[in-house]
Amino acid sequence: MFGWTSRQRNVAIASFLSWTLDAFDFFILVFLLSDIASAFQVDIKQVTLAILLTLAVRPIGALLFGRAAEKYGRKPVLMVNIALFSFFELCTAAAPSLMVFLILRVIYGIAMGGVWGVASSLAMETIPDRSRGVMSGIFQAGYPFGYLLAAVVYGLLSETVGWRGMFVIGAVPIFLLPFIWFKVQESPVWLAARERNESTALMPVLKKNWKLCVYLVVLMAGFNFFSHGTQDLYPTFLKVQHGFDAHTVSLIAISYNIASIIGGVFFGSLSEKIGRKKAIIIAALLSLPVIPLWAFSGGSWMLGLGAFLMQFMVQGAWGVVPTYLTELVPANTRAVLPGFVYQLGNLIASVNATLQAYIAESHGHNYGLAMAMVAGTVAILISVLVAFGRDTRGKAIAGTINNQSTDHRAKV
Repeated sequence: MFGWTSRQRNVAIASFLSWTLDAFDFFILVFLLSDIASAFQVDIKQVTLAILLTLAVRPIGALLFGRAAEKYGRKPVLMVNIALFSFFELCTAAAPSLMVFLILRVIYGIAMGGVWGVASSLAMETIPDRSRGVMSGIFQAGYPFGYLLAAVVYGLLSETVGWRGMFVIGAVPIFLLPFIWFKVQESPVWLAARERNESTALMPVLKKNWKLCVYLVVLMAGFNFFSHGTQDLYPTFLKVQHGFDAHTVSLIAISYNIASIIGGVFFGSLSEKIGRKKAIIIAALLSLPVIPLWAFSGGSWMLGLGAFLMQFMVQGAWGVVPTYLTELVPANTRAVLPGFVYQLGNLIASVNATLQAYIAESHGHNYGLAMAMVAGTVAILISVLVAFGRDTRGKAIAGTINNQSTDHRAKV
């Protein structure tokens, strides 16, 4: 694959699957909002607090696990991370009340928060520099692929196992641990830094690069509104506003997540040719003419087409993010800083589901209008913010590690 060594391929697979299964566990919830609301005899808006809280605490996980990965290595911390979020996903299945359910989702969110930064740094520091755009798209495609898996499982099993059974299935990521233990090697960049006894304190880096950090947090808030604003309530929109059954909702979700995967890999790869900025801006702006079809058309075929095109663009823009953040931040902070700013952006965007549910309810349960307002606003915001940033295509990080004899000092 792309001339990579077995070491590089195994890291790529592990990083992709880590992010895939993380997303799978998160998106199980978005298909079950109405079911959980019925079970606890509350309205959907109250259950969306679970999404808000999960997203809000993810910066804590990104900071804790990211710092641990800088100290102890990417591989062991990633394994601990996966074990913890799988365990708390399983605990969610036994929640006796909405309050306990929300508390468990908070703990789960902390455990979930570290995966993106740790897994992406492991991948970006291991694969060749020339392949970072492609790997960025592949890695980020794990997110919609996890959503796709959740859609398939929901469509096939939700009526049989119920909402609690769906969270039991969410413990599946634990089975990834043996592969990581036996097949995945530590980041060569981290190993080289440890040999030189290098370490970087986070606070001095934040103080020195505070303008960059603020910029990235705002940018990632826009990106997270872009993804969550077009995805989290879409199944509810299809079920509540259009009255589609679970099978139809599942098929539409599968189709738009296939588009997400294709879009992420396409624009991630494109960014190696035209630059990170241009690829993001093109994808974000192309989402605007799709909004009427995606949010205001009728019938499963037209809505499905609109969702397919929308997520091709949304996750296309996202496909550039892992490599863009990795290239922008200082060396020896790649496990903590990209994930931390990403999750701080998530914290700001954590109000999305509750905000959209409120807008929808105050406009006659018009979820399409609520989603369109958010999607259109943030697509423009992302384009403007990225236009003022700098392009990082071609920045050296990993170098060539095929022979494992490179001078790592030139790469960090």
